[in-house]
Amino acid sequence: MPVRSAGILLYQRPPGQAPGATDGLQVWIAHMGGPFWSRKDAHAWSIPKGEYSDGENAQAAALREFAEEMGVPAPEAEYRLLGEFRQSSGKVIAVFTAHAGFAPEAIRSNTFPLEWPKGSGKIQHYPEIDDARWFTEQEARLKLVKGQLPILDALLKDLSLA
Repeated sequence: MPVRSAGILLYQRPPGQAPGATDGLQVWIAHMGGPFWSRKDAHAWSIPKGEYSDGENAQAAALREFAEEMGVPAPEAEYRLLGEFRQSSGKVIAVFTAHAGFAPEAIRSNTFPLEWPKGSGKIQHYPEIDDARWFTEQEARLKLVKGQLPILDALLKDLSLA
């Protein structure tokens, strides 16, 4: 059974944009924390997501993980399942999406312990997410880890049909 994650991809459109248009579309993505990602920008961002256990509701898990990584709850919105996406690691991400404004005062992510430097015996705590913000669809293509680009493609396809 593959490891399962659930995440949220928020998007916003310019005011007055016609249904089906995707020009000016923006998505909310997050920069991964910790020493491995600290000096990386290209392909070092992700949708807010996290693992969940068998029997747990995927959308509830996505909302929980979003709150843990952002430090504030996900906005009230009409979330819908965009799809499930298999990553190269074998992990499957259930992605929920919604059109919503979101502007937290700050990102206050939960942390994870890591021995750093490796082999030092010193355990340090790092935020899971160290930055998050809105990017245009074109910018997001350069920022997202490559395995999540199909999620962005699915959002564009979904919105062009809406």
